[in-house]
Amino acid sequence: MVKIYLALGSNVGDREKNIRKAIDLLSKKVMDIKVASLYETEPVGYTEQDKFINTALEGYTNLSPEELLKFCQYVEKKVGRIYRFKWGPREIDIDILLYGNLKIDKPNLKIPHPLMLERNFVMKPLEELNPNIRDEVLKVLKK
Repeated sequence: MVKIYLALGSNVGDREKNIRKAIDLLSKKVMDIKVASLYETEPVGYTEQDKFINTALEGYTNLSPEELLKFCQYVEKKVGRIYRFKWGPREIDIDILLYGNLKIDKPNLKIPHPLMLERNFVMKPLEELNPNIRDEVLKVLKK
């Protein structure tokens, strides 16, 4: 089992319900889940949209990074995500932030998430789960 961290966000429909449903679905393949508090945040990128509810999740999985990505995309679809445009509104967004101590740089999968250290809406819930997470991310990035 590998320790993983995911970021979840929603700004369409019942945001909290969307996040709860995503966590429930994720629990089919992610074990020993811990979830940070929910944070209401301003949108980034395209700002002419509703505020987000964001959180982070810590857990363990047997899925490979690629399988985890596909599973997260499946969960997004099951929750009802409709792709509109980059940075656009979303029913649910799930990002893989960390996968053990792996560093992956592929066109469709970058771990650690390249912008996570710059995003307070990612780091605040993450640091609630693991106060040393910033140091862990920096160690992986130095690889």
